Amino acid sequence: MAPETATEPLLTPPQQRRPGYRALGLAVTAVLVLLLLLLSAAGPLRPRLFSPPQERVPLTLLAGAVEKGAVCLDGTPPGYHLKRGSGDGANNWLVHLEGGGWCSTVEECSNRRMSAFGSSNFMKPIRFAAAILDSDQLQNPDFYNWNKVYVRYCDGASFSGDAEAHAQDGTMLHFRGLRIYEAVIHELMEKGLANATQALLTGCSAGGLAAMLHCDDFSARFLQEVSVKCLIDAGFFLDVKDISGERSFWSLYDGVVHLQNVSKVLPRDCLANKEPTECFFPAELIKSIRAPTFILNSGYDSWQIRNVIVPGSSAPDKSWLSCKDNIWNCTSTQIEVLDGFWNTMVNALKVVKDKEDWGMFIDSCFTHCQTLSRISWNSPTSPRLGNKTIGEAIGDWHSGRRHGVKDIDCKYPCNPTCSSLLPS
Repeated sequence: MAPETATEPLLTPPQQRRPGYRALGLAVTAVLVLLLLLLSAAGPLRPRLFSPPQERVPLTLLAGAVEKGAVCLDGTPPGYHLKRGSGDGANNWLVHLEGGGWCSTVEECSNRRMSAFGSSNFMKPIRFAAAILDSDQLQNPDFYNWNKVYVRYCDGASFSGDAEAHAQDGTMLHFRGLRIYEAVIHELMEKGLANATQALLTGCSAGGLAAMLHCDDFSARFLQEVSVKCLIDAGFFLDVKDISGERSFWSLYDGVVHLQNVSKVLPRDCLANKEPTECFFPAELIKSIRAPTFILNSGYDSWQIRNVIVPGSSAPDKSWLSCKDNIWNCTSTQIEVLDGFWNTMVNALKVVKDKEDWGMFIDSCFTHCQTLSRISWNSPTSPRLGNKTIGEAIGDWHSGRRHGVKDIDCKYPCNPTCSSLLPS
C-alpha cells in the first residue's frame, strides 16, 4: 500500500471540486462564489484576491549528502527550496516538511524511486504561492515576509528512518529520512536559521507527522529566548479499525516502523511502555511534545476516510465507494461511522486542552491539508470557527493576539462555511 497521492500543491491554485455538501453548504458556496466574482471585478480590491504569479524557486541539493548518508531512497541527494525573507521578517524562519504518504514494503519503496517522493532526479522548481507560504501580505499577514523553506520528502517514513535494504533488482534502498532531516536543518542553520528571532516548523499530512516527530528536537536547537513553535496540518492520523473491522492502517505503520527503523525518533517515555508502532501515532506523540504546538485537522479528514476508514483492502461495496469519494453521498448509517472517527479524534485531543501554549483548529469539513490552499487558509470561502479563518486562528495563536485558541467544530454537516470549493 502506498497511501496518499503525489501532489504538487504549490505549483497551481487548487482546482474546484465537485459539490460535496448538503443544500445549506451549496447555497452558502454559491453566495461566496458570487462574492468572489464581484470583488474580483472591483479594481482597487483585485490585489487582495489575485496577486501576481510568484517566481519559481529552484531546488537546492543538500551539500555533501552522499558523504553524510543523507540520501533519498535511490541514493540521490535530497533537496529543499529556500525563499529569503525581507523587512521585519528577515530574521524569522518557517520550515515546511513536505508530505506524501509512506512506503512499508521493499516493493512500495522501490516504486517510489521513480518519482519525486524517492529521487531528487524528479524534483522541479516550485512557486511559493500557497497560503502559509504566500508572499502576499493580504493573504498571509503573519508570515508573508519570513524566510520560507520547503523541504522535499523522498524517504517514505516521515523523515524518521535510518536503515537500508536491497531492492528486488539487487540495488540498494536507502531509508535515511532522519539523516536527511538532521543534515538539512544543519545546513539551514549555517544559512541563517541559527540567528532566527522566530522559527516555525510546519508540515502537512505525512509531513505533519514528521513535524510532530521532530518538534522538540527542532526547538532544542535554539536559545531559550527564541520563539520556536510547531504547526501540524492534517497529520493527526488515528489508529482505528476500518469498515471491515481490521486495523489495516496499524499494519501499514507497523511495516514502516520496522522496515525503516524509525525508533530513534520515537519518545523514550512512550517506548518504555508501548510498542514502537503505537508510539508512531500522534495520539501518543502529543503526550510527549514540550514545544508550543498547533494542531490543524478536519474531524472528517477526507484522506483518512478514504485510506484509514474505507481502504481498498476493506473491499467496500458501491455505497461506500460513493461515500468515500464524496461525503455528501454518505447515508445516515455511514455518517454514524464517520462520527465515530470524529469522536475518537476529539477524545485523543483532550490532552491539548491542558497544554497552555498549544492551539488547535478542528473543523468538520471533508478536506485534507489546509495550510497549502488559499481557499482553505484565508479567503471568503475559508472554513471558520468562532468567525475566524484558519489563517487568522493560527496567526492569533502564534502571535499571542488571542489566548486559548483551541477551537473544535460541531459534527458534520453543521458548519455552513465548509464549502465544496475546499481541496479534498
